[in-house]
Amino acid sequence: MNIKHRIYNNTMYVMLIGELDEYSAGYARTNLDQIFSERNFNQVIIDLSELEFMDSTGIGVLIGRYKKLKTNKVPIYICNPSNHVEKIFQMTGLYEIMPKIS
Repeated sequence: MNIKHRIYNNTMYVMLIGELDEYSAGYARTNLDQIFSERNFNQVIIDLSELEFMDSTGIGVLIGRYKKLKTNKVPIYICNPSNHVEKIFQMTGLYEIMPKIS
């Protein structure tokens, strides 16, 4: 798991690379919390084009970050999910809380 991020025009762009599963969840959780603590953005776009695999633990990581950002009224949007991740988001209803954008 690798995480890249940058802020542009008050938007935090985050790219998740590799696999978001039980093995990498702790790393992802810690790093995303640190990234989101910067607080100089008003929305988050998570690019999943390089995320090869995600399991239920990965879903929990994303939902946890959603809840933390929601308390500060910061929305999260998802872009470029792989076919595997797209199916997970559709089946679980995650797009209801983290809408997909193009």
